[in-house]
Amino acid sequence: MKLLTVVRLLISFYLLIPLAVISAPDYVGAQACLSCHVQEHQQWQGSHHDLAMQVATDKTVLGNFANARFSNSGIISRFYKDKQRFMVNTEGADGKLQNYVISYVFGVSPLQQYMIKFPQGKIQVLDIAWDSRTKAEGGQRWFSLHPNEEIKAGDVLHWTGPNLNWNYMCADCHSTNLKKNYSEKDSSYNTTWSEINVSCEACHGPTSEHISWTKLPQDKRNKQANGLTIQLAKAANRHWAIKTKTGKPELQTKGADGQAEIQVCAKCHSRRAQLDDDFVPGDNFRDHYLPSLLTAPLYYPDGQVKDEVYVYTSFLQSRMYAAGVTCSDCHNPHTLARKAEGDKVCQQCHLPARRISRPEHHRHHPARLCRCKLYRLPYAGNCLYGCGFQK
Repeated sequence: MKLLTVVRLLISFYLLIPLAVISAPDYVGAQACLSCHVQEHQQWQGSHHDLAMQVATDKTVLGNFANARFSNSGIISRFYKDKQRFMVNTEGADGKLQNYVISYVFGVSPLQQYMIKFPQGKIQVLDIAWDSRTKAEGGQRWFSLHPNEEIKAGDVLHWTGPNLNWNYMCADCHSTNLKKNYSEKDSSYNTTWSEINVSCEACHGPTSEHISWTKLPQDKRNKQANGLTIQLAKAANRHWAIKTKTGKPELQTKGADGQAEIQVCAKCHSRRAQLDDDFVPGDNFRDHYLPSLLTAPLYYPDGQVKDEVYVYTSFLQSRMYAAGVTCSDCHNPHTLARKAEGDKVCQQCHLPARRISRPEHHRHHPARLCRCKLYRLPYAGNCLYGCGFQK
């Protein structure tokens, strides 16, 4: 009898598998979200997520392609246009100068990189980038990602090598619903995406079922789940208030746990190894990625940031994380900008008169030099891009 019951359960389980696959939500694109989420869409437009990757056009290319030349390690690269195509003449995989077509641009600020299609579905990222800052800031110039280093053709660090292969190194975090589709048989890629940039569904998950839910009568909508794979609305509208008696912050928005949000952000804002292509917002980050730990040479022995670690692991060891702070407490999740300028973003929770302006808090620097972002807020994990979590 027990055996028969087990067999029946197994049959039922396997019969349900195709149904689960069929009912999985699909990616439908940002335009499907626009009619209901106008403000969020407007905030997202022009953000680093929106401009994470784009087709190379007169509108998207920021670099100087007016027959500009750049010299590094004895190699003179030339950036120019051939009709409507953006071109570069530079050293190829065989060590000889060749002409290449720029197919895509990568990022927008403070630098922009350029991507070139190769055989077998591979896309390589040029190691000469455009500094998109203003001239006053030292920008508007070409520069090498490996200054004062002679990297020869055949080296893994050469721009035609594996370390600057977009499919392998970069693609997962710059497009929505990206599948690398690597073939071990011939070392080729058939990489696909649903949207070229980091769009709504990169964080909110596939929304086809949510779109169907919005078309239901109101009474039915109230009785059904909204069809999203992850619920982020409450986390994005959290509110902290400083208690009068203690001067300490307290989360006022009940039920607004930030863990789901942190899991989504960690997918890209972490130094990690990718285990598969199957992550969907709402999944546990560590089921699909293996985050780097507090080890050398990434961190100093006391846990402070040394290399480029992209925030997540550093954030987990911070007092902010222990207190329940999440990403959108400080950053607008659509514009990606801080919610307030300067120290005001910290003063949402920290009374300036209580501790911040006191010498023992900022290590005896003059008050005018004490700015939270100089000592606390990381950008990309090291001082090449901002400041890390320094204790």
